[in-house]
Amino acid sequence: MNTTRLIIVAVGGQGNLLASRVIGEAALLSDIDVRMSEIHGMAQRGGVVESSIVFGDAQSTVISDGEADVLLGFEPSETLRALNKCNLNTVVITNLAKLPSFTVTTGKSVYPDLDVLQELIRKKTAKLIAFDAASMAIKAGNVLSVNMVLLGALIQTHIVPLSAENVKEAIIKRTQKAFVESNLKAFNLGFSAAQGLG
Repeated sequence: MNTTRLIIVAVGGQGNLLASRVIGEAALLSDIDVRMSEIHGMAQRGGVVESSIVFGDAQSTVISDGEADVLLGFEPSETLRALNKCNLNTVVITNLAKLPSFTVTTGKSVYPDLDVLQELIRKKTAKLIAFDAASMAIKAGNVLSVNMVLLGALIQTHIVPLSAENVKEAIIKRTQKAFVESNLKAFNLGFSAAQGLG
């Protein structure tokens, strides 16, 4: 099996770690070798959280600059910040709903223009799938299910070796019962959205 390298970047509180656990569970259900690691920023909501997930025969979870096959960004400026992990063959999937950092909200820095941000990503990668995942999460019934919307978009690309069925089973296993229905709905919305983008 070919090695596939996935980087997930998010702001603390966006559900990156749950998405990673769902991916890990789905890989186990699929009998696929997977290695995962996480880097946490500030230990509070608002800090950067990055997960590295490597499918296939690999000795390390380290994804060096230029090695990512897929970059999944939960927040647009964090997606841009992680662009160094990409190459001209990388597929980038990003949420376009902004979560401005403290420095932006206090006026010490400026949030990047979303059109410019998307153009920069397109120039440096093979494909960009960009949409407002937050509005889809709300449509699914849970504003916190942005992670599941983006997971649906990721699985639709067929870049990672996981089936939608196994990911949905993993969502059922790894999600609190109260959120299973909205998370599955969010996954399906993201899956459908990615079909018409990129």
